[in-house]
Amino acid sequence: MTPPLGDIAHLGHVELLTPDLDRSLEFCTDYLGLTVDGERGDSVYLRTWDDYEHHSLVLTAHETSGVRRTALRASSEEALQRRVKELEAAGHAGRWTEDEPGIGKLYVTADPDGHEHALYWETEWYRAPDDLKPGLKNQPQAKPGRGVGVRRLDHVNFLAADVAANADFQQHVLGARPTEQIRMDDGRISAKWLSFTDKSYDVVYTEDWTGSRGRLHHVAFATDTREDILRAADLALDTGVFIETGPHKHAIQQTFFLYVYEPGGNRVELCNPLTRLVLAPDWPLTTWTEAERAKGQAWGLKTIESFPTHGTPPTA
Repeated sequence: MTPPLGDIAHLGHVELLTPDLDRSLEFCTDYLGLTVDGERGDSVYLRTWDDYEHHSLVLTAHETSGVRRTALRASSEEALQRRVKELEAAGHAGRWTEDEPGIGKLYVTADPDGHEHALYWETEWYRAPDDLKPGLKNQPQAKPGRGVGVRRLDHVNFLAADVAANADFQQHVLGARPTEQIRMDDGRISAKWLSFTDKSYDVVYTEDWTGSRGRLHHVAFATDTREDILRAADLALDTGVFIETGPHKHAIQQTFFLYVYEPGGNRVELCNPLTRLVLAPDWPLTTWTEAERAKGQAWGLKTIESFPTHGTPPTA
């Protein structure tokens, strides 16, 4: 049975692995404008200024790059238990743990490709210290005066050996809605965008051309305006951050984007998708053909060679 839309409230946070924690942390604080909200062992917990929870991103020192955990907040304790029951019935049994600050018990499982997912309900609402208190009481934290000043964690794009199987997991086990996809001439689905909210997408699966499993394509942070994306490109130029492609506009989902690499090797997208919402409960799935995808981005920019091949951890 397809679970009801709403058992998963939203994307909570993502854990990135990095072989160079100090430089990755500098990128996150000085370039992205994230705020450190604690450390534990080899991990540093960071937050955007408009996310309401303890952390939006976890950076963990590791021998290589990639994504370890993607955390999804349930809409209630009852919703969490329903999803756990469905996960176990669908063959995705996991384990309970309490291993993150500011978060209660998490149910840790994995999608068919092996990407770790953690579901939780209990969470600590962020209380800004005096030096970070906002001027408006309905805002969690003052806007940072450094870097891009990203507003919130927006989405995560996984590389997958089988896009369709992983998208089915998100849709039929967790309750996401598919909004757009790419169907190749041979019929296979090479990418799919899904949403838990009224945003047009929260998670994405893109075909891994190497045939590997469990890799990351990118993690994305949203900005207030398109102009922030242009400023992010100038800041990258001034500070030596590697720009892979953009600024430009995607045809699929119409997101205004800039892709950069953080020092650990992970791809990070700066995006402005705030103008596009999926409000219709019967929103039709948009399918793009191989020929349409080959045209490139919305205004004609061709997709660069590294976009479908670069992922983390790197392959041989």
